[in-house]
Parts: sequence; structure tokens; C-alpha cells
Amino acid sequence: MSTLIEPRAGGAAVNDSGEPYLVVENLTVKFPTEGGLVHAVSDLSYSLELGKTLGIVGESGSGKSVSSMAVLGLHDVKRSRITGSIRVNGREIIGLAEKQMNHLRGNEIAMIFQDALAALHPFYRVGSQLMEAYSLHHPSASKRDARKKAIEALDRVGIPQPDARIDDFPHQFSGGMRQRVMIAMGLINSPALLIADEPTTALDVTVQAQILDLLQDLQREYNSAIIMITHDLGVIAEMADDVLVMYAGRAVEYGACREILSHPEMPYTWGLLSSVPEVGASTDARLIPIPGTPPSLLNPPSGCSFHPRCVHKDKVPGNLCSTELPELLPGRAAHHLKRCHLANPDQIYEQEILPEIAPDTVSAADPTTEGEAPR
Repeated sequence: MSTLIEPRAGGAAVNDSGEPYLVVENLTVKFPTEGGLVHAVSDLSYSLELGKTLGIVGESGSGKSVSSMAVLGLHDVKRSRITGSIRVNGREIIGLAEKQMNHLRGNEIAMIFQDALAALHPFYRVGSQLMEAYSLHHPSASKRDARKKAIEALDRVGIPQPDARIDDFPHQFSGGMRQRVMIAMGLINSPALLIADEPTTALDVTVQAQILDLLQDLQREYNSAIIMITHDLGVIAEMADDVLVMYAGRAVEYGACREILSHPEMPYTWGLLSSVPEVGASTDARLIPIPGTPPSLLNPPSGCSFHPRCVHKDKVPGNLCSTELPELLPGRAAHHLKRCHLANPDQIYEQEILPEIAPDTVSAADPTTEGEAPR
């Protein structure tokens, strides 16, 4: 593809061809194992523009991290089978030489891993690791310049006394501070695309709020695109412009954040929303767990992957849910896609799901109900 590339502040580049900065089309990732072929990601497509945030949600094993690691080119080509297309800034990266991928990683694309203690090397000082991340993409920079850049990065993410803490080891930082160091490392080269894989895992709610505020501030400053991988729908509501819901390696719902959270049309998304407690909800509200367990990706179910756990499959005529994979088709709103055979999912959600998980919302919307205050 022919594109016009212009320099971007911080060393990254902006695609001026009109295509979103990241375009993933029909991505499929499989891993051959002794037990068979693991279908980790199947036919996944999405796009992301600069300055926007995409939230990817789903249970463990749904393919969230595997798909994002493919964007970074982190899968061993000898132990994985990857097909489809991933274009970053107009450049196809599937099949790209390792030397070229090394230039992209950390420079144009960076990742914040979910376990900061495991991601940071315990034998090296924090400053050394930050300086290495900077020097790899700025070989002409002196050691003094790299150290100054590392101190600036630590200060930017709120590490107190960064000029002193730069010489500490990872174990000398708290969990929240280690996560800030990981963010500093991810942003030290001002990447255009930042992938945050469960960045607030195991952090208390106060630190979690600080981390999310920090990411939003940095995004506004650098106009970066962010992929937020999480199982926490509260984080998604706070951060995301668009939401991609994944199940068993496939996209099952995709659309604007407000639309997905207020009018979900796929039973799996209903299950995610129904199993999350809400502060201030009525005492009559129920938490409804999703029955069963996620399927084995060695032998995915036939038809809709969610049908063995779906309590609404009887509303679909015949055995369509168990025999035919539903396509990802438009829902009730523009740019809202859902993978489900149900003919009237919006009506089912409003009449059956909402009265169980948010009875006060239903009461407030019902003009015949008195004495109930809206939420």
C-alpha cells in the first residue's frame, strides 16, 4: 500500500492515507500442540485511530492478549500460525522481518504488561532498563541524555524524587509504583500506539484511578491510540471510546462504548454485565453468573461458541445455535455489530435481563411506578 508518512513528535509517524493507524483484518492465530491445534484467535477484525481508545473485554482465554501480542509481533513464528492482515501506520507487519519489527516495538508500538514485577528485570536497576528502552531507538544519544530522559519519564508518571529513585531496583517499589514505571517505559519513546494489558490488575481502587487518569492525560498530550485489555467493565466505561467483546477467540460484539454498555445485544455481553456488582444499585438487584466454563480452544464448540452456556438458545428455532456460526452483523445502532442468532436481542435484554440486574432502572423508566427515584 502506498502511503504518505509524516514525522510525528516523539519519533513515531502518522499515516496520512485516510486509513486508521491500526487496522486488523481477518486475524487468525493458531498454536500447534501435542494435544492438537489451539484456535486462539479466529477471523478477528477491528481498527483504531490516533487519539482513540479501544477496550477489549472477555474472560481469560478469550484471545485478548494473544491478538494484541500479534500486533507487536511477539509470537514465535516457528510455533504459531498467523494469517490475515495487521497494518500499522499503513505498513503490513505480518511477515515483517525481525529487524524491522524491533524498530516498531517500543518506538511506534509499546505495551504495558499486566504483571509489572515479572516484566521488570529484578537484577537491573529501574533506570538502566528505562535507559536501554530509550537508547535502542536513539543510538546517537549519550548515556547522560538517556538518563535525563529516564528521569523525565519517571517524573511524568508521578514517581516522587525520580532523580533518586532511578537507581532503585524493582523490588524497592510498591505495586502501583512498579506499574507507573512500566507506563514510563512504554511511553519513553512517545509511541503512537500503546497496548495496556490489564494495567490495573492487583492494584487498589485508589491507585487504579490514578493510573487511568495518568493514561488519559498522556493520551491527550501525545494523541496516542490506546488498546485497553481488561475484564473490568468499570475500566472500560471510564476509558474506552469503542468496545470489542471477545469470546473463544472471536469478536462477539463491537461498537461504541456507551451503546455496548447500555444496549448490549449478545448474551455473552449480558452475562458480563450481569455478573458485575454496581455501587448504589437497588437491594433487589441480582448478580447472575455466567453458567459453565469457557470452551477448550483445542476443540471449539460447533455453531456459536457460546451456545453451550447460553440460556437463551431455546428462543432460536431449531438447533441453529449449535450448528451454524452466526455472522458478525449490524445491530440496532450504527457501527454496532453482534454475533448472535437471536431475532430481537434488544427486547430480551430490556424485558428479561434489566429487571433482574437493575430493577431500579426499570422502575424509574416505568411511568406506572411511583416512589422510585431514578438512578
